[in-house]
Amino acid sequence: MRAHLLSTAVLPFLLASAAPAAAPAAPPFDTPARVAFLIDLSSGAVLLDKGADVRMPPASMAKMMTTDVAFELIDKGELPLNKMCTVRPETWAKWHGPQAGSTMFLSPNEQVSVENLLHGIVTLSGNDASVVLAECIAGTEPAFVNQMNDWAGRLGLKNSHFGTANGWPDNGVTYVTARDLATLARAEIEHHPKLYKQFYAQPSFTWGKTLGSGADIKQDNRNPILGKVAGADGLKTGHTEEAGYGFTGSAEQNGRRLIMVVAGLNSFNQRIEESVRLMQWGFNAWQSKPLFDKGANVGDAQVQLGSAASVPLVAENKIALTLPAGLGGGVKNMKIRYNGPLVAPIAKGAHVADLVVTTDTSTASVPLVAGDEVGRAGFFGRLWLGFKQLVGMA
Repeated sequence: MRAHLLSTAVLPFLLASAAPAAAPAAPPFDTPARVAFLIDLSSGAVLLDKGADVRMPPASMAKMMTTDVAFELIDKGELPLNKMCTVRPETWAKWHGPQAGSTMFLSPNEQVSVENLLHGIVTLSGNDASVVLAECIAGTEPAFVNQMNDWAGRLGLKNSHFGTANGWPDNGVTYVTARDLATLARAEIEHHPKLYKQFYAQPSFTWGKTLGSGADIKQDNRNPILGKVAGADGLKTGHTEEAGYGFTGSAEQNGRRLIMVVAGLNSFNQRIEESVRLMQWGFNAWQSKPLFDKGANVGDAQVQLGSAASVPLVAENKIALTLPAGLGGGVKNMKIRYNGPLVAPIAKGAHVADLVVTTDTSTASVPLVAGDEVGRAGFFGRLWLGFKQLVGMA
């Protein structure tokens, strides 16, 4: 089957707005981060790509996968938030004390709800909380890790593998890429919006008691853009000696959401500075222009052996264009790409094509879905279609 590229002539009213001026340059951004990646979800445009496909250890950013597996089970009704999990003494012993990194300060044999463990993972980056939740869900951490890798494959993480529930160094078994981390962050935000809002962006969380006085232990969220970038609401930091300081973050302003990943920074403070600077650059140096509303008819695709000869292609979500701020550039080229003709039956809402938009500075591809259901033609319908093709009517 060959790829059909529908000419931009199908979309003349959009192309009329393209400016004939010289192509504007993409806004520059330099960072000491070994890896930096920034994507605009309103258009799908990649605004910065510095080593986005380089394998790297995620450190605690791996906990986003632990959280997403839990979110999926919760939304399916298979994991109640009020389910109580037991802190096994063996787990507590392994993940207790300064040598165990970030902790929720759990106690042996303590009963903790799934809800509180998720706060301990997301806000406090608790290594202990991650393993306790993994054991509560799957019985053992290795069994849960199998679920993590299975789910990573389903989400389309093409260059990642997980060996632990908390991202602890494991001699290279666990690795990710910045592009995969952004894909994972997007899945959490879009697939589980209520849980995302409930658990991310909490400024602090209190759990555990200090030795001696027994005072409550309150820990602040390490997210470096919370309170510093308008609309910041996630996601997860990470740090080990091997990985350096990293962060996968997101913020939304005026309906426009960005996801960023930085890794390999040298210090806690440098992570704050670079994370804030990159996210502010994404919002200030680029602007979003709407193209199609959600559900808008963008074009049509030919259908083979169907009850209809074509199917409308509609925008699955609102489609926008990302351009350098303050410049007059616009759309240079717009095409609908699909492998076709499409073969019936086709379900309404199925992803059957992509809209490829090329500007002066970037190319973005966004999904288009079938606007109607197209059944398979019956015997006489197929016979008539074959006759039309034979005589050149089709």
